[in-house]
Amino acid sequence: MYKVDLNCDLGESFGNYKIGCDEEVIKYISSANIACGFHASDPLVMYNTVKLAKEYGISVGAHPGFQDLAGFGRRNMNISYKEAKTIVEYQIGALKAFCIAHGIKMNHVKPHGALYNMAGKDINLALAICEGIKEVDSDLILLALSGSKMIEAAKNIGLKCANEVFADRAYKEDGSLVDRSVNGAVITDKEIAIKRVIRMIKENKVTTINGADIPIHAESICVHGDNIKALEFVKDIKKFLEKENIKIAPLE
Repeated sequence: MYKVDLNCDLGESFGNYKIGCDEEVIKYISSANIACGFHASDPLVMYNTVKLAKEYGISVGAHPGFQDLAGFGRRNMNISYKEAKTIVEYQIGALKAFCIAHGIKMNHVKPHGALYNMAGKDINLALAICEGIKEVDSDLILLALSGSKMIEAAKNIGLKCANEVFADRAYKEDGSLVDRSVNGAVITDKEIAIKRVIRMIKENKVTTINGADIPIHAESICVHGDNIKALEFVKDIKKFLEKENIKIAPLE
């Protein structure tokens, strides 16, 4: 039987600002990537999101990003190797405290936004992230873009890793994601997106934005639950995966 993880970014509210439909989407996923206070979230949101994940038996991971609340961590930043390593360690440590408070184990780390995208192409930044993770807890799993420099870096230092794919994003020939500003970068047709996901899992292939087939490894699928339309898509993808006898289970 095929097996895949369904992950979603949660806990991205901040103070009075509510982002996402965490209470609804958590019913359909197997792993939660919880923001750690740099690009989004705050201590109370982190505490409550870990509590919510525990209630639903969902695997918890840290979702560290650049220190950029105003830009939601989506703006590139030029930081040193040591800075990259320590911002990751700091954020993992913050979320780990709430996991301890709730008596659950942190399972993985998925970088956020610009940090994720930059490290996917920059081996030095990727190594800094991986070293930061390993220094805090060598049992943690790095969740990163399939075939990216982050996966390469994790393997280089002996850190466990899992290849992530995106249900609603177009790919380039080098396996990276097409920039959101490009027409066709986001796949809005639900049926097409679901068929692509099933092919990624069963055939280890995806068709790029230019029509070429490239290899891809799907161990975890990133889904979004930040609006009603996205929530409906999560429900549908779970239903179709189960229909195809694909087991949904957290990373291990």
